[in-house]
Amino acid sequence: MPVTPKSLLGGALAVTLLAASGYLTVELRQRDRQPVPTGGTAPLLTAPAAAPTAPGAAGTAAAAAGPRYERLPGPDRTVVRDARGGVLATLTDGARTAVLTGPSRTFTEPGTTTAVLTGDSWVRLMPQPWRAGAENEAWFRTWFGRYLGSTDEDVLAVATQYLAGAPEAKDAKGVRFRGDASFGPLNPDGSAGNDLRLEQTDFFDYLGVPYTFADKVTRRPDRTRYGAFDCSGFVRMVYGYRSGYPLLSRDAPGPGLPRTANGLARTGPGVPVLPLTTAPGSDTTVRPASTDPLLPGDLVFFEIDARTGARLDHTGIYLGLDTDGHPRYVSSREEADGPTFGDRGGTARLDDNGLYAKGLRSAKRL
Repeated sequence: MPVTPKSLLGGALAVTLLAASGYLTVELRQRDRQPVPTGGTAPLLTAPAAAPTAPGAAGTAAAAAGPRYERLPGPDRTVVRDARGGVLATLTDGARTAVLTGPSRTFTEPGTTTAVLTGDSWVRLMPQPWRAGAENEAWFRTWFGRYLGSTDEDVLAVATQYLAGAPEAKDAKGVRFRGDASFGPLNPDGSAGNDLRLEQTDFFDYLGVPYTFADKVTRRPDRTRYGAFDCSGFVRMVYGYRSGYPLLSRDAPGPGLPRTANGLARTGPGVPVLPLTTAPGSDTTVRPASTDPLLPGDLVFFEIDARTGARLDHTGIYLGLDTDGHPRYVSSREEADGPTFGDRGGTARLDDNGLYAKGLRSAKRL
């Protein structure tokens, strides 16, 4: 696939947090299309239109009203509802990922797409996997009261902190942990039929520091790959380094996220929400019949490169429906030279006839 250089001016991200009104719902709402911001060289973060709910305040209010915990199948999960029936949270059995309802916000990437994503889903990791009845346990009551209604950055906000033009930030040790990311260095052997940018770039290469994994292996960064990560490296940065999910140094079963897209899909933890299936009488994987079970934060997996055989060779994070009703995801891509939910090198939609929609094979909820 041809590589289009990343535009330094066109990849702006605008994130607007709006005040929540009426009762909250975990589904991404369909809203009037908003004008797409233009110009600028960096993402814009503005304060909420009104004071956000203080962390824990919504949880306290919900408890006072007596939230209802409803069990649903496919996958097995608990939906938390307020006194009026509005959805406060979706908690999936076996998954640490929780989708909480909070203030509405908007994501745009005008350098690569006219798509606008507006919704009130906030994706967070619970301290332990959910199980039926955990609403009666102290750990959950404490966690839920802390995060329901909180505007602390979540998985989706973190994922957009690496788009083109995103401002950088460093920790107390001077390590840059966020900001505009590349996919990887130029391939010195790149030519027609070959990748023009090198893969196998992990999150610690972006950071430029050694990292010791959950399997006790320490890896050291390649300085030529500083500020870059490939598709699975992006997922590991967002869910692992930034959000606290354990990480493994390689593809293997174990207490953490494997290294590659194929490992994440086939041996990694998580609850299948779009199971990997094969055509009848064949070992060829096929596209899921529907994307309806997806929730924001789910990992999506693709088979798009014929050179990799039956391996799943691409992964990203599902963001939800855009304001035109199209399911859209974010991933680190060679064509965009880094993370994007835009349409450079193929639309980042899961419901059209594009490369990624046709190559979709499965999804997991961590």
